Amino acid sequence: MSMPALGLGTFRLKDQVVIDSVRNALDVGYRAIDTAQIYGNEAEVGEAIAQSGVPRDELFITTKIWTDNLSRQKLIPSLQDSLKKLRTDRVDLVLIHWPSPGDAVSVAEFMDALAEARAQGLARQIGVSNFNIALMQQAIAAVGADNIATNQIELSPWLQNGKVVEFAQSQGIHITSYMTLAYGAVLKDPVILEIAASHNATPAQVALAWAMRLGYSVIPSSTRRENLASNLKAASLKLSLDDMARIAGLDRNERLVSPDGLAPAWD
Repeated sequence: MSMPALGLGTFRLKDQVVIDSVRNALDVGYRAIDTAQIYGNEAEVGEAIAQSGVPRDELFITTKIWTDNLSRQKLIPSLQDSLKKLRTDRVDLVLIHWPSPGDAVSVAEFMDALAEARAQGLARQIGVSNFNIALMQQAIAAVGADNIATNQIELSPWLQNGKVVEFAQSQGIHITSYMTLAYGAVLKDPVILEIAASHNATPAQVALAWAMRLGYSVIPSSTRRENLASNLKAASLKLSLDDMARIAGLDRNERLVSPDGLAPAWD
């Protein structure tokens, strides 16, 4: 099952806010929803999906295993708990959210446990998130590159993460971009604004279309129905080679997410 190019992110969305966001997203046409154990909203995401009436087989649901649950003993039970909250018997993709702090649980151990979860039918695909090249190499050694569906990383016009992208793609590992809009900061970039004006598009559509043109999946979040619908139109925005080159020139290695104790040594 191929990964959708555009889905809904739910980071920082809680309670009725996330229910409304997911319901509105599904209503305007989204079919991919990204959540995580640490977001504390899996139950609400599951409720919104149930309320929507969209058949499960039309959806692509992603969740992520938190660092407290990476050991062989905890990973599968924690995923089973996530499935109960999401009201489904399997997710389409399950990711390791962050590498184990201090390597307390080895990459080999949690990747083997993740592969076992898939073998048990709890997930259709498995992958990683926030992995640098060295960690991807360890994951590949554990389960093989063919068994790693994606590396979900922070990536925006201001943080293009070239080394990680190049390595992942050389191994056939798909890239999922989070924070593609850099908390909205890139929407004020003069180059993005100029390109948006030339296409009669929004700056958000330009940033998302740029990432998708490069072959990445994107998972922007929004609490406003009109923005959800607008972002969805990014999939049909055709940027020119000149547009792409101009955005490529915006890279400034500006990282917004690098929590102490969790983040690896970035490439």
